[in-house]
Amino acid sequence: MRLLKELMRVATQHRAFYCYVLLSVWIFLLIAGMYRYMGNVESTPGGGSVFGPSSSGTVSSLGGDSSASSTAQRFAKYRERCAPLAQLQRLDDGGILEGWKLQGVLLVIRHGDRGPISHVRSAGINCGVSGGSDSLVNRYRSFLYNSSSSASGSNHMYWNKVGPFHGFPLLPATERGCPLGQLTYKGISQLLHVGDIMHQVYAHPLGLLLKPNPNRASVETTPHTLLNSDEVVVFTTRYRRTFQSALAMLFTLLPADKWLALNVRESHSMAFCFGECSCPQSALLRKRLEAMGDKQLLKRRDVLDVMQWIGGTILQHTPNGISNPFEVVDALLTVLCHDAALPCRRKKQVSTPKSLRKSSNQELVDVINIDQDETAANLLQEAQTQTEPDSPEVENGNPSVQADESQEGCVESSHVDTLMSFADELSQRSAGHSYYKLSGLLRSYGMIRHIVSYMLKMISGDRTKFVLYSGHDCTMQYLTAALGIITSQGQTIAYASRLAFEVYRSEAHTDYYFRVVYNGKDVTQQIDFCEGGKSLRVTRDSRGNKADLCPIENIIRFLHEDYFSPLNATNFKEACGAVNPPKTGEF
Repeated sequence: MRLLKELMRVATQHRAFYCYVLLSVWIFLLIAGMYRYMGNVESTPGGGSVFGPSSSGTVSSLGGDSSASSTAQRFAKYRERCAPLAQLQRLDDGGILEGWKLQGVLLVIRHGDRGPISHVRSAGINCGVSGGSDSLVNRYRSFLYNSSSSASGSNHMYWNKVGPFHGFPLLPATERGCPLGQLTYKGISQLLHVGDIMHQVYAHPLGLLLKPNPNRASVETTPHTLLNSDEVVVFTTRYRRTFQSALAMLFTLLPADKWLALNVRESHSMAFCFGECSCPQSALLRKRLEAMGDKQLLKRRDVLDVMQWIGGTILQHTPNGISNPFEVVDALLTVLCHDAALPCRRKKQVSTPKSLRKSSNQELVDVINIDQDETAANLLQEAQTQTEPDSPEVENGNPSVQADESQEGCVESSHVDTLMSFADELSQRSAGHSYYKLSGLLRSYGMIRHIVSYMLKMISGDRTKFVLYSGHDCTMQYLTAALGIITSQGQTIAYASRLAFEVYRSEAHTDYYFRVVYNGKDVTQQIDFCEGGKSLRVTRDSRGNKADLCPIENIIRFLHEDYFSPLNATNFKEACGAVNPPKTGEF
């Protein structure tokens, strides 16, 4: 009994100490639980991290409140290829030059924001415009609902004119979704804003706001009409995203009656080659260039690890491993371009049943079916030739890495920096290599011939005033490479990019000139046959800004006399039939 009293006395005296100990333990457990919940450490089965301790020390999310501003600033340079609306501006675009008459414009565009090319885990990503806040999107959608008829009662209209694009939807199928390879509502918004800029610059000087013939006022202008306006000529590839981008851009450029009267022509090639298409030499140059990129990748173990980690986290199907960093970059842009949280993955992911697995060739067929593009055989053959035993890629070793799905964790900002900075560096090196220019010369020969032919029509009094080529990033890569136009992004072409050829006639005499504007910046002086004293510098506006005008005869001479000299050939057939490409050094 006395012992029990003694124990109670001791316990009473040290009650404060016991409370302090219990409180400390509780705080420790709370902090440990929060630390584990926030996922700052990417644990492996052995207790280590995938790439070592987190270097950022913050939650891996682009949408987190704690680091939203710093993260947005950090990834701003990567989001340039996403073409945020603030980036789409009128800069050096011409239209009105004192003493000069604008005869016509040829505009090459890349389609707007699209869903990823490969299957990705994109649940919860919003690829639309926020809350219907874009007035141009609202106006376009309202116009389509009121002027078009729906074949199935769904919420998007269809192109009902006779031709290759009959039945194509004019709007994306979903407002928030990121469908495989399809234009998103954000992409529609981008092209509507580009068209609005083009309206401000070119609509009045070209006379596009005037009705061509008052006697046609009574003609019914509906999507069913076959009224052919030769003022505006439209070419697009048979992809829904390029078709929809072209129509959205032209909606804000043209009056409604002229937009309804449009006829859209198909290009059977993404290079818009119009006959001069098949060129084995160009394919060989491109494969050699890609082989150099593979060598650079093999030298960077850190990039290989990050590529494996990000690709295994974002991509759904990687049965043959992950070998192309640009495929992972494209998937990652689905996250970056839409301000979504950087993705995480759980341990022991469920593998895809064999009955649902697809080879890389089958995935190409999926994209083709969705976009109604070129025949599957062409792309399947191209995929097969990339793995031939004598190809440079196989000779130099395939940097393919099989993703390990037994690990868990999140993609972090440092991982994004590693992969994107390598992709930017490789893009710059590729764009500066001679193979890039030579391949561009071969692939864009047909398109440059087509552009020059329309230039000649414009200066000879033809009714054509505006020609649009709605294409892809490779379309503009070929063209800028051939002309020697180098940008700060290397071979990277942002969504909704534009390349304009403005054709002018001097009011003082009968000379004809042109200028080239890329994303609002005058790049005429970058072209070899227009640089220095080969161009004419004139006043562009009342503020004293200048513009460079290149004589049209320069591009005609280039096309007929100097075009194939870098390839040691005199014509397209000879240049494409060469057995071996010119020898050159590595990057």
